[in-house]
Amino acid sequence: MSRDTIRMLVLETDATHPETQERRGSFGAVFHQLFDQAGAAHDPPLGVETDMHYVVEDGPEPGHVPTPSEIPADTRAIIISGSMYDAHGSDAWILKLVDLLRQLWLTRPEMRFSGVCFGHQILCRMLGASVEPTSTGRWELAHTRMKLTDVGQYLFRTDSPTIHLHQMHQDQVTTVPSHHTTKLLSPDDEVRVWASTDHTPVQGIYLRDRLFTSQGHLGFDEQMVHRQIEMRQESGGIKDDAHALEAKETAALIHDGVLVAAAVLRLFHGEDKDLK
Repeated sequence: MSRDTIRMLVLETDATHPETQERRGSFGAVFHQLFDQAGAAHDPPLGVETDMHYVVEDGPEPGHVPTPSEIPADTRAIIISGSMYDAHGSDAWILKLVDLLRQLWLTRPEMRFSGVCFGHQILCRMLGASVEPTSTGRWELAHTRMKLTDVGQYLFRTDSPTIHLHQMHQDQVTTVPSHHTTKLLSPDDEVRVWASTDHTPVQGIYLRDRLFTSQGHLGFDEQMVHRQIEMRQESGGIKDDAHALEAKETAALIHDGVLVAAAVLRLFHGEDKDLK
């Protein structure tokens, strides 16, 4: 018996560390591994096909932000990766990406959207929310406990009040999108926060049958956490070496990335249309 297959377009907004590239591939490949695992555990199992498109137009090997016409008409699911770039920045490719997402939201009502870290922030920006550095300047790093809202517990089909994900950010979403922040949403579109931490009250947002974002990373493993922290230390982003070392010591702890990916996959599969 054939099984349903979810075809996802991954917009890669950064390159992985060379060690990660050799071991696991690009961010799109990491997403494929994660969602393939979630699809295999789905009842009944779901297949996953992943198209990848690198969109950073800077650097020695620049990518390309596609136009809407370059995205196949049968694309129904799109996910945006994390990045060391600022989602609130004015880089030309970031502005083009925001415009692309806005056009897709307007012209393809059947398309469902997801994003992780930078991807979460850029989708919230597209919907008129504020994205800015945390007022304390402190980073949220590595294995982090997050408090679920009622919606989060429903989405993840759990009675637990918390889940854990790896974090890797200083910037955060500080307001929740609504019809007051953008004309892309109607008064009937209720965007909900599904988890929070003391550092970041908006850990992810959800709009029924349309949108599911996560500030925390779903597919990071221990080595990726170490490499990502080191990259930010080397670039001067993370200046507190003691905090970085403490965070790296949590990198091997079990997290709930597959649980969250399974919920995103259910959105992509159209299973949440009846959520109240």
